[in-house]
Amino acid sequence: MTVFFVQSLLNGLTIGALYVLMALGFTLIFGILRIVNFAHGEFYMLGAFFVYMLFGVWKIVGYLPAVVISAVAIGLLGMFFERTVFRPVRADGLQVLITSFALSIGIQQVSVLFWGAEDLSIPPPYTGTLQWGQFVFPYDRVIVVGYTLLILVAFYYLLKRTKVGLAMEAVVQDKEAAQVQGIRVNHIYLISFGIAILLAGAAGGLVGPIFALTPYIGGVPMVRAFMAVILGGMGNITGAVVGGLVIGVSESFLTTYFGGAFAAILTFIVIMIILVIKPSGLFGEVGS
Repeated sequence: MTVFFVQSLLNGLTIGALYVLMALGFTLIFGILRIVNFAHGEFYMLGAFFVYMLFGVWKIVGYLPAVVISAVAIGLLGMFFERTVFRPVRADGLQVLITSFALSIGIQQVSVLFWGAEDLSIPPPYTGTLQWGQFVFPYDRVIVVGYTLLILVAFYYLLKRTKVGLAMEAVVQDKEAAQVQGIRVNHIYLISFGIAILLAGAAGGLVGPIFALTPYIGGVPMVRAFMAVILGGMGNITGAVVGGLVIGVSESFLTTYFGGAFAAILTFIVIMIILVIKPSGLFGEVGS
């Protein structure tokens, strides 16, 4: 029973790591730009496919360099879309939603043209297992959890110890005051959007070898990330991390014991109960 529990926990942490990276980007965009990006899942999908091409098809770099290159490329692509697609409509919340939905569909269809609609797979970069007593941990899942932790450390360092991070915090607290202090708000918007999309691309690259690839794989992670953001508290970074882990681990255990379909229903029920008790989310402020 203990072994079974630990294996389910590791699977949950792997899935939770994916949701955490997605939720961090999602909440960063909402917290700073005050927009909801429903194309976020498609950038996750592109991150996985970029790694598929660099590492699986062209074989020009190793797996981890492919993840880094892919994440940076996706981040730059996100900055391009922020400048050309989102910025002109940013003042209109409804127009932003319509634009993000249109962008989501557009990226999906272009991806179908490039890669088709059939399942593809990234060759496993790591084989074998890590054994600790009676516990057995697949290397690919350990890598996902380990590198997610490194990304989280780097992300928190960026926010709390760099000029860019402090400027982001200033813009969140008071955009007008930040402008008076000489902070280029549009520049911070651009960087924030790029970092958020980079996180989504990194998530896709890290878990790409574990799941099958299609142009439609971004839908479920995007919905789960949105749930994590709501559960943790809209715009709260710590809440996004905790929310992603809670959903990932809960999903793993519920799937193990009750099956996938029933687990999805139970996960929604649990989140609804939490939000009924605390409508602002686990880390959200009352009235926020």
